[in-house]
Amino acid sequence: MLKSTSASTATDHYLSVDNVSIQFDQAEILANISFDLQRGDIGVLLGPSGCGKTTLLRSIAGFESISAGAIRLGGNTLSTAKKMQPAEQRHIGMVFQDYALFPHLNVLDNISFGLFRLPKGQAKKRAEELVSQIGLSGKEQVMPHELSGGEQQRVALARALAPEPQLLLLDEPFSNLDVDLRESLSREVREIIKQSNTTALMVTHDQHEAFAIADLIGVIHARKLEQWGSAYSIYHQPNNAFVADFVGQGVFLDGDILADGKVATTLGSFERDPENVRQHQVSPGDKVKVLLRPDDIIHDDNSSLTARVTTRYFRGAEFLYTLQLANGEELLALVPSHHDHAINELIGIRLEIDHVVVF
Repeated sequence: MLKSTSASTATDHYLSVDNVSIQFDQAEILANISFDLQRGDIGVLLGPSGCGKTTLLRSIAGFESISAGAIRLGGNTLSTAKKMQPAEQRHIGMVFQDYALFPHLNVLDNISFGLFRLPKGQAKKRAEELVSQIGLSGKEQVMPHELSGGEQQRVALARALAPEPQLLLLDEPFSNLDVDLRESLSREVREIIKQSNTTALMVTHDQHEAFAIADLIGVIHARKLEQWGSAYSIYHQPNNAFVADFVGQGVFLDGDILADGKVATTLGSFERDPENVRQHQVSPGDKVKVLLRPDDIIHDDNSSLTARVTTRYFRGAEFLYTLQLANGEELLALVPSHHDHAINELIGIRLEIDHVVVF
């Protein structure tokens, strides 16, 4: 199982999920999940609905038991198959999908709710600092129903951060917000968490949220952790075809492995990415699928290689074109929007592929 490739050493692992499996009524929900987070890192568990990512988050929080493996935090064992530390003793903060703010408490009182062990003046000072940090100064006395969805989410985040938890868990925290707000709020939440130097783990099915907030991403599918690493490595060096297809956009071209190890396609032959060579051993003559991302295809009016526009999606600064080659295979290309081409128009293209990945 791949581990984090952070510069920190293995002894610095703060959150460790070690070979964890979870069963409900003899049905296996998750199998042999392993990953680590360093102190101050933000991790994201990414996967389709029903893959088990929220169950794993709940097991770290102490709401679900595990059937094998161990969960450790700051050197303390939280869960094994035989022992489970109660959730209230884990010093873990939680941000829920529905915010779960107290409707009868104002912003300041919601944030200070978990600070009852502190002297009243100290608790108020801490809550006021967080109000400022989340950009809601002047709204201390406002009630939750008077806030926008994004403001409510920031209050929920501040309330979870107020007691300075050892770990912050976020369960689909942006799913109730519109798409544009999700991405901008993800960046704001990342900045707030980083300023507090809190270690955090979030669950989402939205890759854009994951890219915006994460230091490390784990892709979960069919009960297993398919890959754990940076957004860059998961996008450009996916472990398998599922990760390649689920994260980002792309197409697969037919290819053949040549005697010199290169891969031949209808667009020419290419050197494979060294990381891909290490992960996927193939032999000359093997039939493979070659992953091409939209950013691998460059629009070039001077190129002799052409493809026909079959669909186009306007994205403001760019078009996403689906292009059909002469042999019927398709590509995706991101093209600046001042290159406005019609359906069925032939356009020139060239390839700039830094990571040739095959399956």
